[in-house]
Amino acid sequence: MTTNSYYATGNEVRLFEQAFERKIPVMLTGPTGCGKTRFVEHMGSLLRRPVVTISCHDDLTSSDLVGRFMVTGGDVIWTDGPLTRAVKAGAICYLDEVVEARHDSLAILHSLTDHRRALYLDRANEVVNAPGEFMLVCSYNPAYRSSLKELKPSFRQRFVTLSMDYLPPDREAEVVVAEAGIGLSTAARLVACAIAIRTADDAFHFEPPSTRVLVTAAQLIAAGATELEAAEACILAPLSADGAIADGLREVAAAGLLARGASSAR
Repeated sequence: MTTNSYYATGNEVRLFEQAFERKIPVMLTGPTGCGKTRFVEHMGSLLRRPVVTISCHDDLTSSDLVGRFMVTGGDVIWTDGPLTRAVKAGAICYLDEVVEARHDSLAILHSLTDHRRALYLDRANEVVNAPGEFMLVCSYNPAYRSSLKELKPSFRQRFVTLSMDYLPPDREAEVVVAEAGIGLSTAARLVACAIAIRTADDAFHFEPPSTRVLVTAAQLIAAGATELEAAEACILAPLSADGAIADGLREVAAAGLLARGASSAR
């Protein structure tokens, strides 16, 4: 899953290129850790455009995005924010987990996501017209369980939406091998463990283990940890602090590891 070896899950590369050509913003959806950020980095390399990443959160204001006046050396000067810098540079501006941002902060994006393709800096009394190379990309996890955080349909409809998901098991195992340098059979068992938990997700109600988590577990194994130690520390422990739930997860994970081990033995 490095920038030079991105594993596509479908037609997302072609559709992203077509959206870039037509100057259409893109929304990436999918579970946490399935490769959305790595995909944007890959496309930046492929399209030869810099990527400016903005991590969205509750306290993100429109001034954080576009800029503000600041006192420097006794003078009050305007300082561009990351969104403004990205527009001026003709970069790919990536708003990661955009659903976490306040709705009033996202309103600044409206003029960039329609025919105007312009950023209005009211406080600086400036209009920044986006060059043809500029592209706005957002991402979020639609399965995130919060009734208080949802994107307005009117906002989502401004984007081409590309749905992403985890790779097929054999491809996901190849990613773990490439990232951590462990054996394929070990990587396959880690993937089987994750799939068992993802399948049981509806019963436990939490974010399922991501490919990123599997790579971390594999790195521990490469450093000398046992598979069970790595699975406990990297896959299971972060999911829940509830003892009863943790015990249930261990059973599910162990079943996945054992099932894959038996399959490999055959």
